[in-house]
Amino acid sequence: MSLQQPIVIDIHGHYTTAPKALEDWRNRQIAGIKDPTVMPKASELRISDDALRESIETNQLAKMRERGSDLTIFSPRASFMAHHIGDFNVSSTWATICNELCYRVSQLFPDHFIGAAMLPQSPGVDPKTCIPEIERCIKEFGMVGINLNPDPSGGHWNSPPLTDRHWYPIYEKMVELDIPAMIHVSTSCNACFHTTGAHYINADTTAVMQLIQGDLFKDFPTLKFVIPHGGGAAPYHWGRYRGLAQELKKPLLLEHLLKNIFFDTCVYHQPGINLLTEVIPVDNILFASEMIGAVRGIDPETGHYFDDTKRYVLATPHLNAEQRYKVFEANARRVYPRLDTALKLKGL
Repeated sequence: MSLQQPIVIDIHGHYTTAPKALEDWRNRQIAGIKDPTVMPKASELRISDDALRESIETNQLAKMRERGSDLTIFSPRASFMAHHIGDFNVSSTWATICNELCYRVSQLFPDHFIGAAMLPQSPGVDPKTCIPEIERCIKEFGMVGINLNPDPSGGHWNSPPLTDRHWYPIYEKMVELDIPAMIHVSTSCNACFHTTGAHYINADTTAVMQLIQGDLFKDFPTLKFVIPHGGGAAPYHWGRYRGLAQELKKPLLLEHLLKNIFFDTCVYHQPGINLLTEVIPVDNILFASEMIGAVRGIDPETGHYFDDTKRYVLATPHLNAEQRYKVFEANARRVYPRLDTALKLKGL
C-alpha cells in the first residue's frame, strides 16, 4: 500500500450490536448466581450465522464502508464484561461465550474483522487463571490482542496497581505470545462514576500514572499497552505528568513510557485530536473509533457523527501524509505483530 492509500485499521471496536439472545442469556446467568436451579448452560445460547451477519452488516460494517475504514480489531462489548458480577466460574463462562462470538464474526467477515479477547477476570482471583483463555483465543482463534481490566471490582479499585507483581502472569504470557493489551475497564457499579463518561477516562488516566510511578518496563521491556479513549486526561495534562515523573526521579517519559504505551484516537472532536497529535509522538498514536460505542449521536456543530474519528485525523494540521499512514496502518501493524502477520498472509 502507498502512503496515500493506507489500510485504515481501527484498533478499538466492540461487539455492541450482538443479537439480543446474548443479553437474555446473560440475564439468566446473573439470576442463576442467586438461584443455581435457573443457571443456564452455555449450550443453551443459540445464535445463527445469519443473525450475526445481520447484526454486523447493518451496523459496524455499514458505517465502516460509509466512513472509509477497512479492518477493525473486534472484542466483546466492554461494558458487558462486568467482571464484578459473580465468581471466576461465571466470568469464565461469560468470557468464553463472548470471545467465541467475536471469533465467529471474524470468520464471517475475515477481510473486515479480527478478534481481541476479553479475559475471565474476577475480583480477588489470581490473574494466572486467565491464561488458558488467552492461549485459546490467540492460538486457536487467531486473535491479536487482549483487553485487560485494571479494576475488576467495577469502580472500587480493589486490585493492586498495574505495576504490581500480581499482574505478572498475564504480562509473561503477553510477552511469550507477542501480543499487546488494551487497558480497558468495564461497567461502573459505583454511583459516583458514570461508566463511559467518568470510569473509562479515570481508568485510562490512572493507568498512565501507575506506569509512571513504577518501573514495570524494566522487567518487561517489550510489553505493549494501548491506553484507549485518547489516553484519558494524560495528553491534555502531559506537562503535569512529565513534572511528576521528574519529581519521582524517573527518566523522561519518552524513555520511561513511550517505548511501551500507545494511545488511540477515540477522541470525539477536532480540538481533542489536534491536541493529541501535537503532544504525543506520532509513533505512539493508533487510529480507532470505538464504533459503535459510547457516543453514537451526530455533533450539531459539525453535522457528522461524534465517533467518525477518521475525519479528525485527516483534518488535523499536525500530521502529514506519512504520519497519517503511521496512524492509520503502520503503527497498528507494529504494536499488533500478529495482525501484521495475518495481513501479510493475505498479501497486504
